[in-house]
Amino acid sequence: MSYLKFDKGLMINLEQSLPKEMLRTNQSGAYHNTTIVGCNTRKQHGLLVIPIPEMDDKAHVLLSSLDETVIQHGAPFNLGLHQYGEGVFSPNGHKYIRQFDCESVPSVTYRVGGVVLTKEKVFISHENRILIKYTLVDAHSDTTLQFRPFLAFRNANDLVMENSAINKEVIPVKNGISTCLYEGYPNLYMQFNKDVEWVNDGHWYKGIEYKKDKDRGIPYKEDLWVPGYFQLPIKKGESIIFSAATFEANPDDFAQTYQAELAGRTYRTSFYNCLKNAAKQFYGKKPSGMYIMAGYPWYNVRARDELMALPGCTLAIDHKEDYEIIMETFLKALRKYLDEGIKDKTIGEIDLPDIPLWTIWAIQQYRRNFGIKECRDKYGETVKWIVDKIREDKVPGLWINPNGLISADGSDKPVTWMSAALDGKPIIPRTGFILEFNALWYNALMFLNSLYEGDIKMQDYLQTLNDLAEIVKKSFIDTFLNDYGYLYDYVNGTYTDLEVRPNLAIAIGMEYSPLDRRQRKKVLDLVTRELLTPKGLRSLSPKSYAYRPTYVGGPVERELTVHQGPARPWLFGFYADAYFKVFGVSGVGFIERMLIGYEDEMTEGCIGSLSEMYDGNPPYTGRGAVSTAKNVGEILRTLRNVKELNKLQTLETEESK
Repeated sequence: MSYLKFDKGLMINLEQSLPKEMLRTNQSGAYHNTTIVGCNTRKQHGLLVIPIPEMDDKAHVLLSSLDETVIQHGAPFNLGLHQYGEGVFSPNGHKYIRQFDCESVPSVTYRVGGVVLTKEKVFISHENRILIKYTLVDAHSDTTLQFRPFLAFRNANDLVMENSAINKEVIPVKNGISTCLYEGYPNLYMQFNKDVEWVNDGHWYKGIEYKKDKDRGIPYKEDLWVPGYFQLPIKKGESIIFSAATFEANPDDFAQTYQAELAGRTYRTSFYNCLKNAAKQFYGKKPSGMYIMAGYPWYNVRARDELMALPGCTLAIDHKEDYEIIMETFLKALRKYLDEGIKDKTIGEIDLPDIPLWTIWAIQQYRRNFGIKECRDKYGETVKWIVDKIREDKVPGLWINPNGLISADGSDKPVTWMSAALDGKPIIPRTGFILEFNALWYNALMFLNSLYEGDIKMQDYLQTLNDLAEIVKKSFIDTFLNDYGYLYDYVNGTYTDLEVRPNLAIAIGMEYSPLDRRQRKKVLDLVTRELLTPKGLRSLSPKSYAYRPTYVGGPVERELTVHQGPARPWLFGFYADAYFKVFGVSGVGFIERMLIGYEDEMTEGCIGSLSEMYDGNPPYTGRGAVSTAKNVGEILRTLRNVKELNKLQTLETEESK
């Protein structure tokens, strides 16, 4: 039985099937994203959505969808599905769906009378190209298929309306056509692996609506151009393959290409395999290097997200080489920024003051997997370089103070992961001494010390580090630990922020913490009581007057809500780290039980992945980007840690016998 299979009853019920999405990427920035019934509900949805570096760094929808029609005895049965108004769907192709299965590739089975047709989709790795394989499983009479391409040729965050600027020209190519609606875009090549008839029959399909955008209070209607349709006969047992790409392909190779791509798939037969598959889809290979995309369908590469996601999306799935390549790309960009002041064109937000600290944390996870010597040999000099940059006040926007703590100015511009802003001004002005910044700082000092411990040549330097770490430890406790037994979120002059936020978990989840075990436990207990949910940690305690648990409404309302209550799975990784620090292997059972909440999400939202955030209150509905790298990465890292602790517990049990 497939782990990700949905039957007819769910598929034909649009209330149940429309909220479920699927995602495939080419691991180079292009993607295919839609609902499991094939009805686009976001402007970012599309069959072929690609980055066009020559235009901008955004994704662009070329082929929005492809409507299939089965013809028997002259009667057409359209399998497409579009929304044109509230409750108005046409042509209602979902009523023919009998099953959706996504174990290896997205596969839909249709039944139209005596016709049984399957459709399977594969995105080709590192190519702007999607293949769709149609197989006529059963038919009792002659069958013809028609295919109508719905074209957009627009930025994925925009909409298009009927206009006279489009280029309606269609150019014949082998077994298909090519077309380009607007100047600056690449040609779109649509081909089949057998001869096909093309019929010019251009029409605007007007007033197509995107429900998710309507719910967000943003423009949600557009017109799409359909230049005509393909038509070809198909026999029982025959498979035909459709290709949509930005280059002309050889139809004779379609079947071989399809099979080769299929061979490299991770079958989504378990919770772990689903997340492993999702993790690899965030990889972004470009001419300038290799990256991790922050999320789909609207995020590119963001420095902090990449660093948070990197250990889980590579090391936790045994992709050591990918970690090293991605880190090498990142460190090259970081050095260029810190040494020369030049921001990277691909990695966004690399100029934020905590990025060097998160870099050290990501390297620290490498040591946890491969030991001190290998980590020191590969990254020791880098960690030392970053620490020295901070000590010398050479990280823009970050200052070291006489008390050893570091500070940043977030009063006018967001500088932490809680980056919500209106008119550029932070909604939560976290500034001055920021909790997780200083927890990361102390952890960085101690980590660097551990890398070179015992090195006689480094003796004086290590003593200086030790002295600084002791100063930071005392100052951290004096500054952040309050009379209630937990930690201020930030301290700015005489102002101390008492809000209970998940940065507490980051602080106590560090491998090296200024707090002792008893102090950690007290903070952990508070986080458990007020922030922990089955979908991650709330961004604010429900006891706060500012608590807003549900990420809904228009853009302003969502911005005001985003860090005031909704829960995030990535924070659970730090919570689990803290839990193991306090309870050791005896805490494994509880963490395993909490992980069930994330496994439940494999059949919700974007199936096989994790959404950007979840409502802070039941039923913890997923919101925001449908698939997010740091969420997937941190749950994978937690799964790996649980596995290692279970091994340790087994060894201890055997040794005690």
